[in-house]
Amino acid sequence: MDENGYHYEVMRRAIAMVDEAGPQATLEDLAARMDMSPAHFQRIFSRWAGVSPKRLQQYLTLGHAKALLEERFTTLDTAYATGLSGSGRLHDLFLRWEAMSPGEFARGAEGLTIRWGWFDSPFGKALVMGTDKGICGMGFASEAGDEATMADLRGRWPGADFVEDPAALASWAERAFGRTEGEVPLFLIGAPFQIKVWEALMRIPSGHVTTYSEIAQAIGKPRAVRAVGTAVGRNPVSLIIPCHRALRKSGGLGGYHWGLPVKRAILAWEAARLEA
Repeated sequence: MDENGYHYEVMRRAIAMVDEAGPQATLEDLAARMDMSPAHFQRIFSRWAGVSPKRLQQYLTLGHAKALLEERFTTLDTAYATGLSGSGRLHDLFLRWEAMSPGEFARGAEGLTIRWGWFDSPFGKALVMGTDKGICGMGFASEAGDEATMADLRGRWPGADFVEDPAALASWAERAFGRTEGEVPLFLIGAPFQIKVWEALMRIPSGHVTTYSEIAQAIGKPRAVRAVGTAVGRNPVSLIIPCHRALRKSGGLGGYHWGLPVKRAILAWEAARLEA
């Protein structure tokens, strides 16, 4: 496990303790519970989050989702018109994408070769899958576990041939995790409606959020909020297609396929970096 993966595991434990202890917990309290000195804990924490533990605690409170909606809500129609998403992390990486045909999708990606590998990410162990054209799958195993994460992604394309080949994906994964610069190509494997939803998600800038109903409006299906929520949950390329930035209109986090602790951590991490 590299430093980023180690730091996330430390932060994952710290996040659980913040939930238990509440925002009144001091740096000394958290460090003691982690069996670290305050100085060491602060250094690791700040290296991962970009801000102090106290500041990230504010991002991790249950009210943070509502605050994001109030302060950094993105109306997707406006984003399309103004190019707001041009400031987003994905566009900084010159993301391009293409989709397989509906027929290929209907056949379960039959005959398609998908390479896969495990990588350390800022949010723990990540499974990355890709074709010759780009990344087609990414999942996080910290909550679900390795076997369930692998079975989940493989089960989406039962007709494909899967080959373990992390070296073929390493450069794309490093770019996706923000460690190196360059293009991150995507090969989206999904039904046409799902791909419309995923394309809308890619319009949400890093550090901002929107709602399921806004996504439904943006794709011209204002009454299809439930179907949009299902498509968001079926996003095969987590983090790159930022389904974690979709919230309930009430301000609730909604669901997250790889576990709500991961969603909260990603939102806090992005918000901290935007502020920093």
